[in-house]
Formats: sequence, C-alpha cells, structure tokens
Amino acid sequence: MLSALGQAQAAVPAPPQIAATGHLLMDFHSGEVLAENNADKRLEPASLTKIMTAYTVFKELEAGNISLQDQVLVSKKAWKTPGSRMFIEVGKQVSVDDLIHGMIIASGNDACVALAEHIAGSEDAFAILMNKHAVELGMENTHFVNSTGLPDADHYTTPEDILKVTRAVIAEFPQFYPLYSIREFTYNGITQKNRNRLLWRDPSVDGVKTGHTEAAGYCLVTSAKRENMRLMSVVMGTRSDEARARESQTLLNYGFRFYQTHRLYNAGQTLKTIRVWKGEVEHLGLGVEEDLYVTIPRGSYDKLKARVQIRDSIMAPVRQGQQLGSITLEHDGEIIREIPLVALRNVREGGFFHNIVDSMLMIFE
Repeated sequence: MLSALGQAQAAVPAPPQIAATGHLLMDFHSGEVLAENNADKRLEPASLTKIMTAYTVFKELEAGNISLQDQVLVSKKAWKTPGSRMFIEVGKQVSVDDLIHGMIIASGNDACVALAEHIAGSEDAFAILMNKHAVELGMENTHFVNSTGLPDADHYTTPEDILKVTRAVIAEFPQFYPLYSIREFTYNGITQKNRNRLLWRDPSVDGVKTGHTEAAGYCLVTSAKRENMRLMSVVMGTRSDEARARESQTLLNYGFRFYQTHRLYNAGQTLKTIRVWKGEVEHLGLGVEEDLYVTIPRGSYDKLKARVQIRDSIMAPVRQGQQLGSITLEHDGEIIREIPLVALRNVREGGFFHNIVDSMLMIFE
C-alpha cells in the first residue's frame, strides 16, 4: 500500500474526521491510501475476522480439498457457539454452500465453526491456516485464534491488515465476492438480513462485512464501485450500528468526490524496446508485471508525467521478469510512484560468431 497523496498536489480538502478508533480508505486497484487514522493500531476485529475465515474456505475450495456440495455434520461445539448464528442443528448435515451463505450474509458463528472443523478437524487447527494466509498476505500485525471473532486477548488485527485480506478476496475470488452483496438469507425457516446498512442506502456498495462486540465496538468493512473506480474502507470501534454506516459512507463519498483512478499500463504491454547484446535476438520488449493504476486528485491528469530509465548495455542471458529499468511517475512535479520495468520474455545467449560481431559493435556504441 502507498502513502496518501500530498494535499498540495491539488485543491483537495483534508480527509474528514471519522468517529472511530481506527479507519482507512484505500483505492482497490492502485493501493493508494486516501484517508487513515490508527491504520496500524492493533484492534479487536470482532466479526471482521470472518473475511479471513471466508478467504481460507475459498482457498480450500480452490485447491480442491473441499467442494460446495460437501455435507458437513454439525458438531455440538458448532451448534453451541454463542453470538450471531444461522441456526444449524447439532447432528444434522449442512452443505458447505449453505454454511458459506450463513457465514457471510447472516454472520453465523455456528457456520464458521462448522466450516473450520470440516476443513481442519478443529477450530484451533483452522486458526493455524488463517494465520498462515495472514503471513502470506503481509498482515504483519494480525493474529487469529478462532474463526468467529469472539473476544480473545491474542486475537487482533489492524485496519490496514483487514483491508489486505479484503483486497485479496475481491481480487482472487470474483466468483464468490458477489455473496457479500446479498441482502438476506433464509435457512431452517428463518430469514436474516445482512447487517450492512449501506447495501440498502448506496447502490455502489457491494460488500463487505460488519462486526460487533462490546470490546471491539461497531466495525464495518465496505467496498463500493462507481464507474471504473473501486474503493475499500474500514471503520473500527464506532459507537453504534448507525455510526459505522454513516462514517463509512462519509469516507466513500470523500474518496469518490475528490479522487480518480486511472489505468496507465496493462501487464505484459510493451512499453519500451531495447537492444540486447550477445543474445539470440537483438531486441527485447520491457513492460510491467501487473496492470499499473494510479489514483490522483480529480481533474489533474494533465499534471501526471512518466519518466523511463533503462540500465546501460543489457547483455544476454536475460530472464523473463528480470528488472532492467524503472518507470518514475510524477504528479505536479512530485514523485508518487516508482515501478520496475521488466523483461517480457527470456533471451538466451547467441551463438559464437554472433557474439563476436556484437562485441565489435559494442566498441563503437
């Protein structure tokens, strides 16, 4: 993630004051942070935990270790888990698909424990998987001890970290992300509404998760898309259900009103062609490994400039993905990004006589 753009770059007002213990507003594509307070402060996540629980379940589905059709036998522990629930019954079988719906839409603690036990044998073992994924996602100030978010002194995350796993869910599992926009779910004859008030208030909002315990306060992770720009926000430790919705809406409106995200380059697109010495081919295309987005103040695209720097005398062999230069992005004269420029293909060494010729040509370069 990147630091917030300097306010001097354009006539952008300071971010709004948010009544929460910690908050963060970030552009999904560019990773640009637009507003934050206590973003790296360890806080109790409550049911925001279930974003990682879901991510872990999706990973198991992706690996083929479980399927949506699997029937899960509900244990006494799952049935008795306190807090919000989808009302599964001990000794009954429930599909993984239904449990996922119950976990995401109804925020069912019972569904989380049933899924955890099905995947890992116990909730403790499942928490190990959660922490493994947290490390892989760079969630450096996070530790999970359960799948539900029920209070525990050793169960914590930060606004910054919880948006890392949220971003991963949206990016890696587009087939499952639409579940977060479903407004209600019926199971066992009981219909429960999604607790995310913004799903009813703002048509651009399509997720993500609420959370609440007495210690954690009221929390909400939100994602919204307007035109081609997606923003993610998190507020943690607000005073009420209404407050978490109101403060989240304030953040989203600020970001969409004053900023705009542009896709500058596509992954694999040739941005620069260079000469390669002593290689099987003479010319090599350079580009970026991932689509490159930048978030800047609205109406200031003409102040954006890109400067390319290439290493001198590129010699074969060259491996695909090897950094051979960089792109420096400047906005209104200030450097905002530096991105590696990499080889788009492998280049092996050329033949003996070709190398002799290149050696001679290099003398006159």
